[in-house]
Amino acid sequence: MNFKNITKPAASKIIIVAGLIFIAVFCFAADSGNRPVQKSPVPADINLVKSHLTALTQTPEFRNHKNLDQLNAIADYIKQDFSKYGDSTTFQEYNVDGKIYKNIITSFGTEHQKRIIIGAHYDVCGDQQGADDNATGVTALLELARMLKGQKLNYRIDLVAYTLEEPPYFRTENMGSHIHARYLKDHNIDVYGMASVEMIGYFKDEKDSQSYPLGILSWVYGNKGDFITLVKKFGAGDFVNNFRTQFKEANQIKTETFTAPKFVKGTDFSDHLNYWKFGYSALMITDTSFFRNKNYHETTDTVETLDLPRMTKVIDGIFLSLIHMK
Repeated sequence: MNFKNITKPAASKIIIVAGLIFIAVFCFAADSGNRPVQKSPVPADINLVKSHLTALTQTPEFRNHKNLDQLNAIADYIKQDFSKYGDSTTFQEYNVDGKIYKNIITSFGTEHQKRIIIGAHYDVCGDQQGADDNATGVTALLELARMLKGQKLNYRIDLVAYTLEEPPYFRTENMGSHIHARYLKDHNIDVYGMASVEMIGYFKDEKDSQSYPLGILSWVYGNKGDFITLVKKFGAGDFVNNFRTQFKEANQIKTETFTAPKFVKGTDFSDHLNYWKFGYSALMITDTSFFRNKNYHETTDTVETLDLPRMTKVIDGIFLSLIHMK
């Protein structure tokens, strides 16, 4: 995820945005109420979560775009694990400056035409481990693959691990998610929607552990970084609204929904932005990145800083949402 170089809007735009966000917050904020906590038929395994996180972060070289051999080793690790569970598992290879980079795709419920994409990027920014950004997202995909095996589904589900989300490729057509989304569009594939799993492992219960792009948001969401966030735009589409409903019904973890106009900076800072470009219904699942986790893009972004019990509950929430999707 890349939140650098955010351009500050004019004062008038800030007022407009603040008003719209304030409305959105009251319309779509957390409302778990007295809902029961759903029991997952195949819960996420915290020991497997830790094992995957370790494998992804404790590597001979950092998994950035310069270390192609390391990226390929991680891609092989993901593909090998996906292959244990998926109906089919493939690389999606493409060329950037004479080098071959790879997305990894595994599919479930392939008897269905309409599909859901759950994606996460496996590269990092610079020379650091990238535990939260974004080994947590890839670990979620690996666990979801295990959990989805043998489940009765109403949609085809493609789990996609992307390369080249981070700078210098962020917001370019060389992003792995752009390659994938464009392929879907070019081949007229029936896509119900997409969810980007982007940093889901950092939580804090202390006061003032959560910040926001606009200070007024703390009036509603509070100042504790103790929730997971579903980020969507206005007019998000059927899939996003359906997924949000199912995720809230699962009630695995404190959840907030942040809805904003499409032009608000911050709503598109992950791989879902490329699915928006091609007209798909898409959202981001996130712990809010550097608005909470000050280890973002730093060498201190390590597994030891993560809250694995709450991270597993996020994975359970995604899984329950998918198997109950109507």
